[in-house]
Amino acid sequence: MSVNHDDIDHRAVDEREEQVAAYLVAHPDFFNRHPEALAAIDIPHPTGDAVSLIERQVRTLRDQTANYRRQLEDLIGVARENDSLAKRLHRLTLALIETHTFDEVLNTLQDELREQFKADAVEMKLFASEQLDAHSHEAGPALFRDFVKRGRPNCGPLDKDKLTYLFGPQAGETGSAALIPLTAPPLAGVLAIGSRDPDRFHEGKSVDFLQRLAEVVSATLQSASSPGV
Repeated sequence: MSVNHDDIDHRAVDEREEQVAAYLVAHPDFFNRHPEALAAIDIPHPTGDAVSLIERQVRTLRDQTANYRRQLEDLIGVARENDSLAKRLHRLTLALIETHTFDEVLNTLQDELREQFKADAVEMKLFASEQLDAHSHEAGPALFRDFVKRGRPNCGPLDKDKLTYLFGPQAGETGSAALIPLTAPPLAGVLAIGSRDPDRFHEGKSVDFLQRLAEVVSATLQSASSPGV
C-alpha cells in the first residue's frame, strides 16, 4: 500500500490551521497584545480588481511603520557609535594626562589613534603662533595659516604640498585625512590623521568629535614642556 505524502502534509497543515484558528477564537485579545503580528498580516478584502480603502490604509500604515523602524535603527546605530567615540576619547584623554613632553604627547597620540581609531598615519606639526600673523614663507605657517585661524577641523583629500609636508614618505599612500587645528600659545599647529581609504575621512563627515579632540590635545600641549619644534 503506497502512502501519499502530499495528503499527509495537507492534513498536517489543516490541523495546524485549525489549532491556530481555535486559539485565536479562544484569545480574542491576541492581536491587541501582539500588534506587530497584525501589522505583518495581509488580509485581502474582496472588492474585485479594485483595492479597498482599508487595504490601502493598511499598506500605508505598514510602510510608515517600516520607515519608522529603519529610522529608529539608524538612531540606535548613531547613539552606539557616539557612545563608543566618547569612551575612546575618554581613554585617550587619560593617556594624555600622563604625558609631560611634546614627544610623549605625539607618541601617545600615535599609539592611541592607531590602536583605537584604526588610523594609518598620525602626524603633529607645530610652529610659533606669531608666524600665523606674519607673512612667513615657511611651509607650516604658509600652508595652514588660514586653517589654524579658523579653528575648525575638516576632513577630505589634501593637495600634494600639504600631504608631503604632513606625511612625508607616506603621502602617496594617504587617500584621505582629518586635520585638527592646535592652539597652545606660544605654539600653534596641526594634528593630521591619515587613512589609505579615500572615503574614511570624507568631506561630509561630522567633525564634532575632532573638535573635542582638538581641545584636549591643545590643553595637553599647553602644559607640556620641552617642545621639539
